[in-house]
Formats: sequence, C-alpha cells, structure tokens
Amino acid sequence: MWKSEKKTGSAARPSFSIVHRYIQHFNEVSGSKSAALRRRSKTPGVMITQYVMNLPEGKSTPDFISKPTPLTIDEGKLAVFKAVVKGDPKPEVSWKRAKGNILEKQKFLSKYDESTGEYILEIHNVTGAETDTYKCHAVNEYGKAVWTTTLTVNEASTNPADFRKLLKKSKVERADGESDEKFWDAMLNADRKDYERICSEFGVTDLHSILKKLEEKKKERAQNKCKDGVSPYDEDEKLKNDPRSIGRTKHFSTNGLMQNGTGLYEGDVDEINLRNAGLNQVGAEEFNILSEEYKQSSEEYDDTDELEMSTVSRDEIVKSNGNKSSAGSVKHRKKTKKVHWKEQTSANGYHLMGHFVSNDTTLQDCSDFTENPLYRAECVLPPFCGSNKNPKELESDTESSESDEDEASLGQVKHLKCSKRGQKPKDAVSGKRYPNELESDSEPSESDKDEDSTGQVKHQKRSKQNRKPKDAVGGESKCPKDNSTCDETEDVTGSSRHTKRKRQGSLIEDLVTDPGVQFIWGLSDVSAIINETAELTCKLSSEHCEGVWFRDNKKISPDDHFSIAKDGPIHKLVITKCVDEHSGKYRFEADGRKTEAMINVKDPPRFHPEDLNDFTEPVIIKVGHNAIFKLHFVGFKPIKIKWYREGEELHDDTNTKIEKCESRSLLLLSRCQRKDTGEIKIKLKNEHGFTEAVSQLIVLDKPTSPLGPAEVTESSAAGIEFKWRPPKDDGGSPVINYIMERQQVGRNTWKKIGEIPGVPCYRDTDVDRGRKYCYRIRAVTAEGTSEVMETDEMQAGTLAFPGPPAPPKVVSAFDDCINLSWAAPSNTGGSRILGYILEKRKKGSNLWTVVNAMDELIKEKKYAVKDVVEGMEYEFRVTAINLSGPGESSNPSEFVFARDPKKPPGKVTGLKVTETSYSHFVLTWTKPEEKPEIQDEARGYFVEIRQADCLEWSRCNSSPIIMTSYSVKGLKSMDMYWVRVIATNDGGESVPEELSNYVLAMPSPVRPKFTNNKMKTFIVVRAGNSVRITVNFEASPRPDIMWLKDNIPVTKRVTISNSDGSSQLLIPSSERSDSGIYSILVKNLVGQETFSTEVRVTDDPKPPGPVQLEENVPETVTVIWEPSPDEKRDDRLHYTVSKLDSTKRTWSTVADRLFNNKFTVCNIMHGREYHFRVYAKNDMGISAPSESPTWGMEKKKSKFVINAPTRRDCDLRCAPSFIVPLKLHSAPKGYECHMSCAVKGNPTPRITWYRNHVSLNTNTNYYTSNTCGVCSMLILRVGPKDMGEYTITAENSLGRAECSTVLSVQE
Repeated sequence: MWKSEKKTGSAARPSFSIVHRYIQHFNEVSGSKSAALRRRSKTPGVMITQYVMNLPEGKSTPDFISKPTPLTIDEGKLAVFKAVVKGDPKPEVSWKRAKGNILEKQKFLSKYDESTGEYILEIHNVTGAETDTYKCHAVNEYGKAVWTTTLTVNEASTNPADFRKLLKKSKVERADGESDEKFWDAMLNADRKDYERICSEFGVTDLHSILKKLEEKKKERAQNKCKDGVSPYDEDEKLKNDPRSIGRTKHFSTNGLMQNGTGLYEGDVDEINLRNAGLNQVGAEEFNILSEEYKQSSEEYDDTDELEMSTVSRDEIVKSNGNKSSAGSVKHRKKTKKVHWKEQTSANGYHLMGHFVSNDTTLQDCSDFTENPLYRAECVLPPFCGSNKNPKELESDTESSESDEDEASLGQVKHLKCSKRGQKPKDAVSGKRYPNELESDSEPSESDKDEDSTGQVKHQKRSKQNRKPKDAVGGESKCPKDNSTCDETEDVTGSSRHTKRKRQGSLIEDLVTDPGVQFIWGLSDVSAIINETAELTCKLSSEHCEGVWFRDNKKISPDDHFSIAKDGPIHKLVITKCVDEHSGKYRFEADGRKTEAMINVKDPPRFHPEDLNDFTEPVIIKVGHNAIFKLHFVGFKPIKIKWYREGEELHDDTNTKIEKCESRSLLLLSRCQRKDTGEIKIKLKNEHGFTEAVSQLIVLDKPTSPLGPAEVTESSAAGIEFKWRPPKDDGGSPVINYIMERQQVGRNTWKKIGEIPGVPCYRDTDVDRGRKYCYRIRAVTAEGTSEVMETDEMQAGTLAFPGPPAPPKVVSAFDDCINLSWAAPSNTGGSRILGYILEKRKKGSNLWTVVNAMDELIKEKKYAVKDVVEGMEYEFRVTAINLSGPGESSNPSEFVFARDPKKPPGKVTGLKVTETSYSHFVLTWTKPEEKPEIQDEARGYFVEIRQADCLEWSRCNSSPIIMTSYSVKGLKSMDMYWVRVIATNDGGESVPEELSNYVLAMPSPVRPKFTNNKMKTFIVVRAGNSVRITVNFEASPRPDIMWLKDNIPVTKRVTISNSDGSSQLLIPSSERSDSGIYSILVKNLVGQETFSTEVRVTDDPKPPGPVQLEENVPETVTVIWEPSPDEKRDDRLHYTVSKLDSTKRTWSTVADRLFNNKFTVCNIMHGREYHFRVYAKNDMGISAPSESPTWGMEKKKSKFVINAPTRRDCDLRCAPSFIVPLKLHSAPKGYECHMSCAVKGNPTPRITWYRNHVSLNTNTNYYTSNTCGVCSMLILRVGPKDMGEYTITAENSLGRAECSTVLSVQE
C-alpha cells in the first residue's frame, strides 16, 4: 500500500480543502464541469451537493430543517408532503417523482406557506397510480439538497369480487421497505455500491441499521444452506487461500463512510472506487496525489461531513510474479510506474521500502500540490524471517495467542485501523508514514464494517495491544539461511472481525478457488396480459455458465408455453399466451447464485380489433335521426361500463338508451339534434385495468345565418366591395354558395343578384354614385339554406381623390441610378390606390419631368430612377392614383447627387464636456478631417449615452445634427453616464468617439453662497399668522440643508421645503413661543454657509393700567401709570404719552419710546385744562389709550349768540315720470336681449314689468333691476315665445306712469 513520506519543513498538513482544490484543479485540466462535492446533512437521509469549493462568508448550501415523511393513505384522500429548508441565498424548491411527472395541476399542487416557511406538495384524490417515490429538491447557486420519500395508496373497493385481490396478498407492503421480501432479496443479491440506491427506492432511511440486519440475514442464509447440505459460498475464504489473489485488492467506496476524525483507511489506491460525482478517468499520478491528499485531509473531517468524488481509473498496482529481490518493481497495467525497493532492518522485522517514480511525470507536474509528501511503499516481513526460531515454534506461538485474528488473504490489502495509543500496524505490505506523522485514532463507521459479494474491502481493526504477526498461507515460511529476505511473500495483513475465533484444525495448503459467477443484472417483476407474451431476462458475468429456471420452486422445462433461450451471458425465459396459471414467483439459479421475480398475469378489458376499427369511424346522421354505437369486449369479470359525450357521462333518459351485458355494450341516441355533435367515448374498467375507445358523432343540419356586420373594404364611384363572416355553424357541411339580394335605400323592393361562390365577400359594380344600398345574404349548403343576414346601409363613393403621399426618401444613389421609396397617403379617397406617378426636377429648374408614363403606373412604393446624369443634383415628388384619378403631389424630396456612394466620415476629435448640471450637460467636438478615398466630409452627428449600470446605448437625437455641440437633457441627478459621438454622411456612420471617463450629472463644484441680498434679518409676525422664510442659494453638488432655532434643530411643527436652489421654512400658525433666531446651514463637499433671521411673534399690546397725575414742581405734571400686562413678555414694548390742551382740539405727543412707567410734562399753564393719554406700543402696533383724570381749571367765557334767520323747507315730492323711455328691440334667436329706461319720482315709485299685459316680476326667466331710477330687464336666450309687447309701470302715492315697447325675434 502506498503511503506518503512527509517533506521536512514548517509547512502545515493540508486541510480538508486541499481535496476540494484537487477536484477543482482536475476539473480545470480535464474540462469537466460536472464534478461536485457531496456530503451528508446533519438531518439523516439528506444528501447535499456543493457546487463551489469555497463558500463565501455568510453563504450556505441548501439543507432540510424539516423533511417530508413517507405516507400510507387510502384511495381518494388528500396526500400532503411538507418540507422546511434553509440556505443563503434562499433555495428554490421543486418536487419530482420517479415514475412520472407532476405537471397535472388539478392533481398536484405545489405551494409555499409564508407564515410557517413550509414548502407543500398536495396530491388530491389519490389513486393507485400515485404510489411512487417522490423527491424534494432545494437548489441555490452554491449547491443543492435532496430528500427522498414515498407514497403508498391503499386502493378502496366496494365490490365483493374485488376482495379476491386482497386474499391473494400474503403480506402487506410497508412504505419503509424493511419488511418487504423484494427489498431484502435485492439487498442480498446486490453489490455494495447499490445499497444506497436500493434503500432510496424502497424508502429506507436508516442505512446503518439495515446493514446490520443484512449481515445477520447473510449469516442465516449461509446456515440454512449448510443445513440443506449446500456448502455456503464465501468469496473471502476463497480469496484468502487463492495464490492468484496476490496483489489484488477489493474495491471500496468512500460514499457513505462516516469519518470520525480518522485518516483514510488504507487500501490499494488504484482500486479505490470514488463514485457518483462524474469525474473522468485520470492517470495514476493524479490519482496518487488525490489519495494522499484525501488521507491527510480526512483527519479534519466532521462527524457528519463526507466527501464523494467521481470514479477514477483503476490502474492496478500488481506485484510481479515470482520471488522478488531487494530491488523489485511494481508496474501499472496502463502506464509503467516503478517502485524502487530499499532494504531496512528494524526491531519489528525486515522492511522493503520503495519510492514511487513515474516514467513520464513527476509530482512537480501538479503545481497546485507541490506541498504533497512523497509516496513510498513498505513491505514489512515478520521478525522470524531472520530469526533462529523454526516454523513449528512460530506456529505454536501463533495458535496460542487468542487475541490474534483470522488469517488474511495472501497479498490482500485491507483497511488498517491504528490504535489510539499511536501504535503503528506491523502487517506486511502496509502503507506507513514516517514517525513524525500523526496517526488517526477514530473508529470506522458501522456501515463500513460489512463486506458484500462483490469483494469490497473491509476495514481492519487493530487491537490496542501489540500483537505478533501471523504465518503465511499454510503457516510456514521458508527463508534462506544466508539471506534475511524471504523467497515467498507472506500474508500478514489479516482480517479482523468483531467476533474473534480460534483456528480449528491444521493450516491448509495453498488452494486455488474459483470466485464464481456473479449477476450483472437480475430479474425484474413483470405484469403480463393474458394471451400475450411475457419475458424474464437476466445477465451473468460469464458466458459459459448454464442455469435453471423455476416457477414456484418447480423446475421449468420448455414446452408450448415456455421457451428458454441463452444469448452469451444473457438468459431469457419467454412465456407465450399467458394464462392465470402462469402467475407466480420465478427464479433463476446458476452456480449457486439465484435471482427471483414475480409474474402477475392480468386480464384487463379489451376490445375486438375489428369492432374497435368500426367504432372509431365517425357516425354521420341528419337532424332527428337516431345514432347507434356498439362494441364487443373481453376481460376479467365484472367490468364497469360507462359512456361519455364530450366528457359528460351519459345515463338512460328519454333520448338515451344504454344496454350493457358481459361482452357487449350498445348506446342509442334518439332524435339527435345539431347540439349533440361531439366526441362519444366508452370506458371499461375491471380490477386488472381499464381501457377506452373514442368515436365522433356528427349531426347534419342547415347552416346558421352568416355573421355580420358586413365590413366595407372599398367604396368608390365604380362600385362597393364588402365582406362578412361565414356562418358560426355550417351544419356539418361546407358552404357551397351565398344567395345575394340588394335594396336601394328609399325603395321597398329587393333585387335578386343571384348566387355567388362560397367566399364571404362581394363586389357590386352596378351602383349609382352617392347612392345607399342594403344587402341580404343567405348561406347555402348541401343540407339547405340558412336564415337571412341583412347588412347596414352602404353608400357608393363619389369622386374622391387621394391625398399626397409622404415625400420620397433616397435609399441609395449612384452615378447612373437613384433608388427611392415613399409611404402611401393617409387619405386614400375611399378607394384603393391603383399606383403612383413619379416626377423629377433638376436643381435650379422649375420644370418637373414624369419618370414613368401614365399607362405604366408604379405599383410598389419604391422605384429606381435610371434616367439621371452623373454629377447632377435632383429632387423628386410622387402622386397617388385611385379609382377617381390622380391626387395631390407630395412635397419634394431632399436634393441628391447622382454619384457613387461616399465614404463614411472619420471620428470626431476634441470631444469634451463644457457644462454640466443635475439634468443636462453640454458637449462640444471638432469636425472630423476629410481625406479623399479614405473618409469623406461629415454631414451630421449622432450623440449617444448610456448609464454606467446599463450596457445598451441610447441615441439622444433621432435625426443628425449639423452643429458641433449638443445639450443632452433629461438626465437623472447624480447618475453617471458614458457619452459618445458618431459622425455620419451619405456613406454611413463613423467609428464612435467616446469620452475617456464618465460624466456625472451634477454642476461644477461650487461653495454654497446666498444669492438674495434683500433677505431680512428681522421679521415681526402677528400671532396666529404664518411665518415663511425663503432663502436662495447656489451650491454644487447639492448641499445638505439644516434649519436651527436658537442653535437647536427645529421641531416637527415647522415645515421645511428644499429645492435645487432654495429652501423655505414655514410655520403655518405661529405662536409667541416661536419667537427666536432661525439659522440655516447650507453645506456640501466644498464648504458651508449660514444665515440667521430673528423672528418675533407678537400681537397688539394691551393698554397700560390706571394713570395718575402729580405736581411736584410748579408748571409741571408727572404722569404715572401701571405697566401693560404684555410688558413682561415683550422686551421691545414701550410707551407713548399724549396730551390735550383745553385751548386746542388736537392731541399732541409729548413723549415716545418710554421704557419706564412715569413721565413729567412741562409747560403746564394755569387756567387751562389738560388731559393725558398713555399708549403701549410694540413692533406690531399700538394699544388702546389709558386716559388720565382732568388736570387744571378752564376759564369761563361769555356766550356768543348769533341770530340766524329761519329757513323754510322745500317740498321735493313728485309723481313718477319716465325720463328715458323704452326703445324698440329686435334680437336674433338664441341671443340675449337687454331693455332699460330711466324713471324719477318722490317717494321712490314701485316698478312692474309686463309682457302682453302679464306681470313678469315673479317670472325667473327674466332678470329685472332698479338702480337709482335706472330700470333694466335681461332675457338670456331669446326665443319665439318672448315676442310681444313689453310694458313697464312706475307707481307711488302721487301718481302712476307707464312706458311700452315691442320685441321681435329674428330666425
């Protein structure tokens, strides 16, 4: 066995990830993408496949927290599987089944419950067909997890005859498969590598306990064979005594191994079967690296983590035949590799150490694994090879040691288990490490302690105590006296079992035992149809082995029903014309091996082929006739018969009769109607299966009327063309003809046009220009004529000419030809376009020349003009012609030169951005240079942009621009854009010129500054009013804005509105507490700026308290008052004092802006009275005054008497009279009319309006008014009812006056 020799140095032993890295390295070399890392989940039975070697931090593969459980449920019930998964990113969960799909939405419903996090699969109304194995897949980008479960449906039956099937069953199958005989037969006859697959198919989850039971069943079968006189076949015993087994080793699989901190169990590295990951075969060099890395990294395994890798090439390392000297070699079967042997003697025995050397590669070829230790092989011979003990003494020593194990197969390499005390195994031909290497000390898992018939390697368990090596085969060893090397290779590997036993009897000489024949594949259960052929097939590993067939433990001989065939290693049993007696258990035995299967002969319902062919032919009848369907059938009785029409089951009624008997069924449909047309189906079912047959019933009837409305496709002076839709139901027969009738609108007679072919369109050319017509249409089939369908009115067209087409566009231009195209006119004049006339004109000329003649109209919307002169410049126009004639000509096309195409222009130069903002930026560039024969002059430019996170370019201008600058608008603020400019001309587009860096949608950096110099620093607001402070600024990039009140952020009741260049503070309803200093802080990457405004919220002050007067100094008065209640809340409140002298009539202010509560007024003169008022004032206004008592005495003056003459009042009363009379009025119908006049009178007269002597004062349709004697009446909409004589009267206590006029209404 190869082992690794660790290199000296400080490099640490590779961890588990080294194996992952090797797999990744191998995939890169081989190109394989299917390799993956597999491991088992902590949830039993869940297999996880990891797609990547190293998971990113915080990410994980999917795993099952709660897994679906197997179900056994009655037929017709609801089956529910639930699973809870985890993983980052969140896995996608899907469901699959082994023997079918779950695409039928009515049956299978997959959903996700957000409240519980469960993925649910519901199977509604389950039947026996849903009995299957179901898998739940959870997949994300880092891996997948799979869980397998089963569903078993117990079929229900109410028919007593169905219980016969239950009586045939001797054992009820369990969903877990553990009590199923088929399961144990498959496990006993299968290879070890197939154990996990078989357990998954039968729904068994506890693989470890199954392996224990399997070992017990193997022992029981061996004991039963011994009792029956048959010697049990033990391949291990044969291999132990077979000298040909030297150098062999059994395959073993790492799949399913539970590694508990141990190294890899030692075995032949070239026979290791690393399966289930899809790696291609690799050479022995790469495999040795993998094996060594696996050994070293496996010590780091968790209890639940496993590694599963793909099978690699099986280049066996076989020791050469014959005796080997100290310089022997080991050769591969495919590539020659050598092991150079080196002698070394130690206390434990004689060592042969060989270093692995490759003829065509070295370990340094794998650069990713240069840290691997070198590999060597050791052959440790027992000490007795060079000792003085004779073989008998050695034999007695061996037999006396009860702790020694059974003899091993000669040359067999088995897994070794070192003791936990660090002891090294002393077996021969064993892989060893140097003393500085650590040894594994964990036990192998229970699932790896068994060995199946395919020869897989068992794990050997070493005792924790030192043991003596055993003898070779036969218990003898011959060693030359003059040489310490044995001639014969001895088997000291040994095989350790859990139940240790002593050797009984003497040692056996070398025996050659045939390993026997193996089954490549065994028999499978077959469901056969009665009177049909059934076949059983199996394949052996040898072509020269004969076998025997048995049915229910009775040997089968060829006869009329059974035929036995052999094709090389394949053996067949063919049963012709199966009958019920052929059901049973069949067995095939060959060379002591056997395989079994069941044949179940069923008798499902079947139709007679001739009857079935007749039944499938459609049944065609006429309305009112009867339809008969009948079929003969055979099958196991009873048979359930059901008839269906269009999916609905039929039952006996007045029009439906169903006859049923044991071998025939008949369906009679009486007086069939057209609606009975459809699919007729018969379904037969018994306990062995079901079948069905389908036919068609066609009931013929006359068609329904054609479908409208009719659509006019062309209406011109020459005729009317229209179309309609065929009948919705043609009655089962195609439409042959249509019967047409026509009526001219305004007449009562219908004109028969005749029959037309069965195409639903018609062109009527016998029409008068501008007349309207109606048509009647009937459909005709072989069964009759439909009801009539009448069209709407259709008008024949008048002379209507088409509109102008679109201006022609130049497709291409050459020196001898110019290709043009154009679009049809939007207005066709009501008829189809017959063609076009194309005209051309040279530049500078006024003469248009027709390109095509009138009798050669251009049918298509394109034309190649060849009558051109090279170098001349032309323009073109086109005219459309319809049935009425030529229409208006189109606008001229662009001028085009008759010359060969130009070369595309070159790239623009000097592309740069001159201005940017949040929504646009401006580009400028230089016109590309013109180079003859290389690049021509640019005629325009296209500007294209794309966002940094987008891959597609979008064109900013749909048509080329001529200027060498462009403003790109509609940008997203602070987004990054890539920009390029493309030059274009008649020859095509240039190579794009792109900016070397992206453009950021923001202005150039600007330090914040305030732009409004008239902003107020002090604002006074009345309490209850709104406070609004607007600040304008400039800043780039967009700044952060913060408002503060007294250096504290403003409260939520303050609304802040920010825009690109301004910010506004708003207090909707201010209070006195809102007074303070409001500051705005504008800050961006360049700098910051602040501005403060003092806001004072106040109200009109309340008046001061009572005022007192004192005279402390002659001719002075001291005014003293109580302070206003608002003085404490308003520090800007002050007082004003006014006085009133008795000699004057006006108040004069004697003091203002007083912040105290008294003031001394001077210049007080005796003999006068004084009054004083005190006002409280603030920024908002002034309060009501507080008045003082009167100060001083006023001198009494003599009265001045004036004798005024008496005045006589005038009497201004008068009777009403009209100063301005009414005028005659004539108003157009629907317009308004306004009448007015002037009247005088005292007292004010009462005004009344009349129309035809009827009072209008209460009529709401007339609006009257009297303003200072001007009387007016307004009629909003004049009508014929308003015509007549209008009179106004004015009346008071002194008299009455009236005035009249006449209103006429014009139509």
